[in-house]
Amino acid sequence: MSSAPPPVPEISAQAVKDLEQQYLLQNYARYPLVLARGKGCYVYDTEGRRYLDFLTGIGVNALGHAHPRIVKVIREQAGLLIHASNLYYNLYQGPLAKRLVEVSGMERAFFANTGTEAVEGALKMARGHGHAIDPQKYEIVSLENSFHGRTFGSLSVTGQPKYREPFEPLLPGVKFVPANDVAALEAAVGDRTAGIILELIQGEGGVIPLTPEFAAKARALADHHNALLIADETQCGVGRPGTYFAYQRSQPVILPDVVVAAKPVACGIPLGFILANAKAAAAIKPGMHGTTFGGGPLACRVGLEFFEILEGLLPSIQEVGGYFHVLLNDLARKHSFVKEVRGFGLMLGVELTVPGKQIVLDAMAEGLLLNCTHDTVLRFLPPYIAAEKDVDAAMKILGKVFRTM
Repeated sequence: MSSAPPPVPEISAQAVKDLEQQYLLQNYARYPLVLARGKGCYVYDTEGRRYLDFLTGIGVNALGHAHPRIVKVIREQAGLLIHASNLYYNLYQGPLAKRLVEVSGMERAFFANTGTEAVEGALKMARGHGHAIDPQKYEIVSLENSFHGRTFGSLSVTGQPKYREPFEPLLPGVKFVPANDVAALEAAVGDRTAGIILELIQGEGGVIPLTPEFAAKARALADHHNALLIADETQCGVGRPGTYFAYQRSQPVILPDVVVAAKPVACGIPLGFILANAKAAAAIKPGMHGTTFGGGPLACRVGLEFFEILEGLLPSIQEVGGYFHVLLNDLARKHSFVKEVRGFGLMLGVELTVPGKQIVLDAMAEGLLLNCTHDTVLRFLPPYIAAEKDVDAAMKILGKVFRTM
């Protein structure tokens, strides 16, 4: 079989942009780039120019592009069975649930399509758990600057007013506290609290890790008030910090009651999940929750293959991520507009004292893809297959861009 890439549709980049601007809902502020294909750590535009992809579809393409084992599995399963619905068993949902339970320390799994859908299910678990105790036990405590999704429930617990305000009123009973403020967390959690939801490393909020002390206090408060502790690992988990999940970085591990994630699990095919311990799982009775597409045979088979590959990559994620972190700190010391370098593994952020949008555009022009979140934080989500030479290539471009500032 030829290793040549499949042909790209014969349409110009400008024609693609024109069609989207004419027919699509104009809700995305897109970068001026039309991507045609990818291979390994690189993507290519319609003119054949390549870009080092250190954003990976916002953390989705964690094995890079066109990974041979993933391509093989997709081709095979697409010829067998893509979708069957959850009215029937399929060959891969149970085995993937078993793998997730084993690596997470949880007891039950539910498959969804996206992170935001998984968050919705987790919020229903928290509300259901609370309602069984007392109908007034419905409050959710979340963090300022958090991001949990764009549906009504997930948006309600997203701690960024710019996303919430156009759609208010949203879900009642949500309280927000600053990340790593233990006193504020203690003041917010009470007997009416049904759940506490945390990103162990805030992504959209600026790549902000939670301290072990804050996470431990959240666990203790959830236990004391019989609430569910929810870890949203959609961006910060599933291998990205160098462990399967970000909550596993603490020693001893601070186990949540519910874990939600998505992004890299099926390497670009939509698949999210909820993992729960027995207490949380008991809140969802037959008929109380479901999904049409979640957990289909194609997505779950790819997810199984992903976890087989991920197991061998975890040490490299830690090593390459540490190497990247050191080089970013070296670069930061040379430029006064860099405030701080944050993150773990292959989830890193560089906070600036100036807006980062132009840096993103200048880096793209030089062949490096990253993005800017929270206006002043450059966010890097490299593929798990990245090597030190790929980091060196990224740093060469970033250094060149920084020198023009």
